[in-house]
Parts: sequence; C-alpha cells; structure tokens
Amino acid sequence: KAPRRGSDRIHSSVNRPDSKPARSLPLFFKKQLRRYRVKRESEKSWSYQAESEIEKTEIKMAIPETERHRGRARPAVVARVPLRRLLRVASVACGIQFGWALQLSLLTPYVQELGIPHAWASVIWLCGPLSGLLVQPLVGHMSDRCTSRFGRRRPFIFSGAVLIAFSVLIIGHSADIGWFLGDRGNVRPRAVGAFVFGFWILDVANNMTQGPCRALLADLTGKDHRRTRVANAYFSLFMAVGNVLGFATGSYNGWFKIFPFTYTSACNANCANLKSAFFIDIVFIAITTYISIAAAQEVPLVSSDRSTPIVEDGPGTSGHAEEAFLWELFGTIRYFSGPIWVILLVTALTWIGWFPFLLFDTDWMGREIYGGEPNQGPNYSTGVRMGALGLMLNSVVLGITSVLMEKLCRKWGAGFIWGISNILMALCFIAMLVLTFVAKSVHTEGHALPPDGIVITALLIFAILGLPLAITYSVPYALISTRIESLGLGQGLSMGVLNLAIVIPQVVVSLGSGPWDQLFGGGNSPAFAVAALAAFASGLTAILAIPRSGPQKPRGLT
Repeated sequence: KAPRRGSDRIHSSVNRPDSKPARSLPLFFKKQLRRYRVKRESEKSWSYQAESEIEKTEIKMAIPETERHRGRARPAVVARVPLRRLLRVASVACGIQFGWALQLSLLTPYVQELGIPHAWASVIWLCGPLSGLLVQPLVGHMSDRCTSRFGRRRPFIFSGAVLIAFSVLIIGHSADIGWFLGDRGNVRPRAVGAFVFGFWILDVANNMTQGPCRALLADLTGKDHRRTRVANAYFSLFMAVGNVLGFATGSYNGWFKIFPFTYTSACNANCANLKSAFFIDIVFIAITTYISIAAAQEVPLVSSDRSTPIVEDGPGTSGHAEEAFLWELFGTIRYFSGPIWVILLVTALTWIGWFPFLLFDTDWMGREIYGGEPNQGPNYSTGVRMGALGLMLNSVVLGITSVLMEKLCRKWGAGFIWGISNILMALCFIAMLVLTFVAKSVHTEGHALPPDGIVITALLIFAILGLPLAITYSVPYALISTRIESLGLGQGLSMGVLNLAIVIPQVVVSLGSGPWDQLFGGGNSPAFAVAALAAFASGLTAILAIPRSGPQKPRGLT
C-alpha cells in the first residue's frame, strides 16, 4: 500500500475520512489560515492591554521621576471591616461638627460685637477656605504616604483634634487677651487679632482632621461602592448629631451661670457663654477622637525601606515633597474624565449656594427677622439664639435624611437625588428673601418683636434645609471616591481634590458677599439671592449631566 501524504495524516488525526489529495490541499491551507487569524487576534488583544497599561503609566508619570522610583510604601491588605466598626470610626465627625456648629452659630455675631463691621465680617471667614485650599490636599497627600506604626490617617486625626482644642481656647479667651493687652473701647483690635489667630488655627485643624477621617473610611471600605456610600452616610449622621448638640449648646444662654469663672470684666454674658461652650467642645472632641482612633485598628503601610521617615518625602528637603505633591495634584487633573469634572462643577456651585447661609444664618435671624443690631439692645442676641435653635432643627432633619440616603440613592441614583436636593435648597433661599421682605414691613409698623408666624416660618425653612445639607455632606464624597480610583490617586489626595471645588467658591463668597451686600444697602438678602441662583444651576447640572445608574437590589451588609 502506498504511504499516506502529509495532508492525509492531518485529516486522519482528526478522524476525517480519506479524501483525494487535490481536495485535501485547500483544507490544509484553510486550517493554517484559521490558526494564523487566531494568532493575530491574540496579538491584537495583547497589544490593546499593553496600550491600556501604557495609559495608566502615563498618568502616573505626572509624578516626578525621583518620587516614582523610590521605595514607595504599600498599603497592607486588610480584612472586611464590619459596619459597626465603621460606625465607631465615623463618630469623630460628631466631635468635629460640635465645634463647627458653635463656630457657625456664634462666631459671626461675636466678631461683630468685638467691633468688626458687618460688611467685613465675611472676610474673617476667608482664612478657612484659604487654609482648606492648601492644608487638606497636602494633608491628604502626606497621609497617603505616612508609614507611622499608628497607621496612615490616625496620626493626623489626633494632631488635628489637639489643634482644635488649642484654637477654641484662644477664641474663647480673645476678649480677655485683648483686655490684657490694653483694649478698653467698643472696637477691640487686639481682641480681634487674637480671635483671627485662633480662628485660623481652628480652620487649619478642621481641614487637617476631616479629610483624613473621610479617607480612613474610604480605606476601610475598599472598592465596595455601596459600603463607601454607607460609611459616608454614617459620617453625615454623626455630623448631624454633632450639629444638634452644638447648636443646642449655642442656643442656651445660661452657661456662664454653670461656669461662673468665665464671666470677667472683659467678657460679658454672651462672651462667657461662648467660652463655656468651647470648654464643653474640648471634652467632646477628646471623647469622640478616642472612640474613633481606637476602633479604626488601621494597618500601617509596608515600607520597602526601613530607614524611610514617618511621612515619605522625596530625597532632600521638605520642599521636594511639596513640589512632588503639587506635581501629583495638578499633573493628574488633566486626566480627569468628564463625569469627574461634572462632579467638581456641581460641588462648586453647591457651595456658592451654601456658604452665604452658613456665614449669615444666625445673623440673618437677628437682623432681618428680629430687626436688631449687634451691641444695640436684646433683639439681636435673641434672634441669634433663635437662629441657633433653627440650626438645631436643621441638624435633626439632616440626621434623619442621612439614615434614608442609601435607599434614596439606590432607587433614584445619587446624581438625581443631589440635583433635586439642590433645587429644594434654591427654593428655601427664595423663601428666605420673601420672609425678609415681610419681616421688614412688620418692623416698619413699630412692632418690637416679630410675630410668631414669621419666626415659625423661619425655623421651618432652617429645618427643611437640613435635607439638602445631608446630601451635600455625603453624596459628593462618595461619588468622587469611587470615580477617581482609576487615576491611581490615594483616597487622601482624592478628598483634597474635591476640597478644592469646595474652598475656591468659599474664597469668592468670603471676599465678595460683604461688599456685595453693602452695594445693595446692607443686610444679607443680596448674598442669599446669588445663593439661590447658584443652587438652582447646580441642581439642573446634577440632574442632566451626572449619569444615572439603574435601581440596585439591596445586598447584605455586615
């Protein structure tokens, strides 16, 4: 029998019947062509993956060469953190927000009692946005690289809490410091100087603490987007609790009787109440900070170089580290995708809306609703305390909304909920403008105090504003933390990037709101009108531009 040809051997290996050589030759070439095509497809797939890796590498090349090739610290793998522990970690927000509530409700009226005109009171708040512009991104960058045995975030949280306690002591004793240095008149420049110094330290400390707190929650939840939203909702809930306690403390006018040593020749009853409230704040921030850092059990970064300092900088002086930070921050901004820019834009417009309210809420109640002026009768002080009560109601609604937020976002989408809440905020600001007009018409008729209907309406507006405020405190952070991971940024630096979209509008409002109000005859109405427009624009942008995800089925969380 004649030997088989090569093509026949191929067919026999696959159990094909013998065929004529003239017909088997094309089948052989077809099979070889098929193999060639499979090989080419695999090469294309490999090439696509390689290009994807090159793109990721190009993003990282925004960091200087000396920083990229050093022995960088690597985060250790941590186990899934139970929600009850996340709840305890988020509790530090309660202590931070307690002091922030006192700051919001009492310090704008207090600095006017020290002699600062209303038109310039907002400039005092400029130090907060300016410190946040640099401090929070820099602290986030440093905490991403911190190799302390206590963890990456906890050293910064503890240091910030200590600075908060130090700063509120200075603010509470600013009148006494001014008296000691020679202040005797109605305008007390030395007391104002001490106040501004303490205020600046307080804002630095708030930014130094809050960013690492949120970054710590993002670290503990990993890439689970739903758990990240839940953790931020916990944070927002504790902010609401801190607000309730802080505003309730600020609305009570008898603290100087409980702490009689706070009442001095330089410090009247309002000043003594402020000083006493800050003593309570120190105790509160100490307790909540301990609970949070004890529950975190943060795993330190694993450094490849044992001689690496606690915060890994580039070789040389701290200037190199600062340069690396700026390169990494601004170098990665150009790689932001469209949804990230939309989130930053909506955040900026949202805070143009919020900041006039946060600056002048109690001042609006004292001036426009009660018709008072600082240091000119009891109406203004009564209005300020009533405004603090309204802010307490605001915080109650904020807390309830924080509990329901996860279900709302899961059903309707986070962007849609954010947009609707901002439109509601705009409607509330418009209602405040209408109520201002009504209250002024009542005061012109000679009434000493406003009717109960006007006061109740003002308190109701304050309470309703708690709903959009809860969304503002939670949803943007969850959205940015889940979308910025692809850029290779640490959670600390990602929170710093979002913070830029918050503090830059605050700088604009701080510089412009006082002169803007003065241009239209004083008062707070012009700033609230701008706030309403910005809030409405941010709401429409969020609804139309932030992609909506479909309804998600609830999953078990432990």
